[in-house]
Amino acid sequence: MDKPTREELDRWDHEIVWHPFTQMAEYEPLILERGEGCTVIDVDGNRYLDGTSSLWCNVHGHRHPRLDAAAREQLDRVAHVTALGCSNPSTIQLARRLVDLTPKGLAHVFFSDDGATAVEVALKMAFQYWRQCDTPQSEKTRYIALADAYHGDTVGSVSVSGVARFHAMFEPLLFATDRLSCPNPYRPPAGVTEAGLLEHAVAELESVLAEHHDKIAAMVIEPLVQCAAGMIVHPPGYLKAVRELTRKYDVFLIADEVAVGMGRTGKMFACEHEDVAPDFLCLAKGLTGGYMPMSATLTTDRVWQAFLGDYAQSKSFFHGHTYGGNPLGAAIAQATLDVFEEERTLEGMQPKIARLAGHLKRIKAMPHVGHVRQCGLLAGIELVRNEETKEPFPWPEKRGIRVCDHARTEGVLLRPLGNVVVIIPPPAISMAELDRICAAVENGIRIAVT
Repeated sequence: MDKPTREELDRWDHEIVWHPFTQMAEYEPLILERGEGCTVIDVDGNRYLDGTSSLWCNVHGHRHPRLDAAAREQLDRVAHVTALGCSNPSTIQLARRLVDLTPKGLAHVFFSDDGATAVEVALKMAFQYWRQCDTPQSEKTRYIALADAYHGDTVGSVSVSGVARFHAMFEPLLFATDRLSCPNPYRPPAGVTEAGLLEHAVAELESVLAEHHDKIAAMVIEPLVQCAAGMIVHPPGYLKAVRELTRKYDVFLIADEVAVGMGRTGKMFACEHEDVAPDFLCLAKGLTGGYMPMSATLTTDRVWQAFLGDYAQSKSFFHGHTYGGNPLGAAIAQATLDVFEEERTLEGMQPKIARLAGHLKRIKAMPHVGHVRQCGLLAGIELVRNEETKEPFPWPEKRGIRVCDHARTEGVLLRPLGNVVVIIPPPAISMAELDRICAAVENGIRIAVT
């Protein structure tokens, strides 16, 4: 096949490629062909700072020499072997390192492809556990999740998600979930003050657990920050209280760290901020530094033991992915962990987190900025029509999109969540690059909103 022209690429991208979460009738191609550090470059040579880490997954920058070398070295051995009934040294070593690195008690690793599948694995493992543990409780079939949660787009992960705009269409396919209110300090439940939010949220959870714990298999939560909900940062202490209550009522806790893990919050895992060890930990996105699709679901020896037995007992976990435990992804994931250590990534993030906080403080004072929120290098700027009443802009006005469209004219690539402008740069971002991103957002708000 001859090398396509630019016009052919545009036409094929518009007419043949079906992009996720994109209205294809309105799509205008943006074709990125190269990356350098925290910059991506399109087919015309235009350069853009990667302000959302290529959908929250890039960590150490594009074309990092250490990660590139790991990929090439693994390719010289083997690119793929199945994890069904066999293994690979790179995969085994990564599992060992994850068990050593994650919160205490997580002793076993199941590999899959992406964040949704990592959550799906945890949901199914929890469900199956209660049917074949030493004291089976087959009535434990339900899950607890938060309003506005997002845990992926498989049927199981959608069932525990709560973003109606994404998922209402598929409601007839989903299983029932016990839905708690979102502990959102900016928009707390009716009659609840921000000061009283933590107490209210904890009491709500305990009420559900006290009444229904015998029917609940697990609770699933994004620790500290509900990302796709609009970067909602939970009140301090909520995660720890969730862990204590789920343990008290013998309900599994599934920590979905697909977006918040791998350093985004300033610690390697968000659970570390409140010294929480979940029963299941779901990782993806930054696990391979944004290089390869790979995810991991870690769990405890308690869960593992319930799946052991002879072949005739049929206790195996009958679930798997063709590329689960892919050696190429595993080699790059190990290199990602190496770079965290060698470049002292978490330590280097701290001044960047402070610099971002300074920018957000200034942006908060702008007209139509209702709220800013931050956890590590995760940030959201919520735009509102009325700052006093918190009245949102109508969704069709595309206020967030308009801000991001302007930022693109300044060489900054961002993607909003409705009226929330999201800033999630790679932890490798420089101070000067972070300043440029925030300046482009500020100018975008001034031009497109005020």
